[in-house]
Amino acid sequence: MPADTLTPRLTAEDTSALWSTGRAMATDLTICVPEAVGDPLLEAVAGRAMDVFGEVERSCTRFDSASPLMRANAAPDRWHHVPRTCFAAIEEAHRAYERTGGRFDPRILDDLIALGYDRTFSRMTDRAEPARTAPAPPATRAPWRPKFKGASMKVHLGSARIDLGGIGKGLAVRWASEVLAGATASYLVEAGGDCYVAGTAPEGGPWRVGVEDPSGGTEPVAVLELSDRACTTSSIRLRHWRSAGCEVHHLIDPRTGRPGGRGLSSVTVVGADPATCEVWSKVLFLAGRPRIAAETIHRGVAALWVTDDGELTVSAAAKRYVIWTRP
Repeated sequence: MPADTLTPRLTAEDTSALWSTGRAMATDLTICVPEAVGDPLLEAVAGRAMDVFGEVERSCTRFDSASPLMRANAAPDRWHHVPRTCFAAIEEAHRAYERTGGRFDPRILDDLIALGYDRTFSRMTDRAEPARTAPAPPATRAPWRPKFKGASMKVHLGSARIDLGGIGKGLAVRWASEVLAGATASYLVEAGGDCYVAGTAPEGGPWRVGVEDPSGGTEPVAVLELSDRACTTSSIRLRHWRSAGCEVHHLIDPRTGRPGGRGLSSVTVVGADPATCEVWSKVLFLAGRPRIAAETIHRGVAALWVTDDGELTVSAAAKRYVIWTRP
């Protein structure tokens, strides 16, 4: 699953804070629980929260043909029993599809594969070879109407294969946060482009989160102060390559089957839930530079975005969280 980067500006000077790191879903993971070192209960809870990411990856990855998701994708027009995690992720993806009027649509798997993104990005060693023919634009997509049998954990995807990379990492952050919330009021869960922060940071006060420069600079473009909030970033800084002689990236517009977001390099969204923020960061990115400002006003979304020429804009709803922007 794609991982863009939102870098928490954290300090590990408080030795009473429990810091746990790992890697899953093609991204580095960090969990921090203030004043938890030496507390066996909180250490065990942090371990269970970290395990959530591995569970989501195993059930929802598209890069393993034996995963429950890919077994369902092998015959999307049939019923499939899937683990609870995969079932919940597909249900959530469908809710996001309906909530956004189809602008978030996970039926982009074949579009990604046609562009050459058919294996984990780290294994795409030759990203400059225009080895493929540009895919034809898809026909108008029929409405996505998957079916669910909750009692038996069975799903019927419909007629097209799906990719859960656009929502899976946000769900993993949500579910890991819920594990921690049962034991402590203050914590951080961070996974590449997605994070959730609750309560107070180790040094006291709100957590400070730096929004990474999508052009690759070492200094963030903005710093946010957050508490009991999620924050996600959709960016093309890492996942871009050449296909059929053209520069492409992984943020696919379901209306065209092609990379979208003309004029934008990254979009960051702040809100109550990491999966919802992840959906909206992608939908707003696909709106492109000409329409994103109007979209944030219409939806009331707290968002920051960076254009392809480096200009940062902060929506009205996001200004309350911003404590610093790069001059």
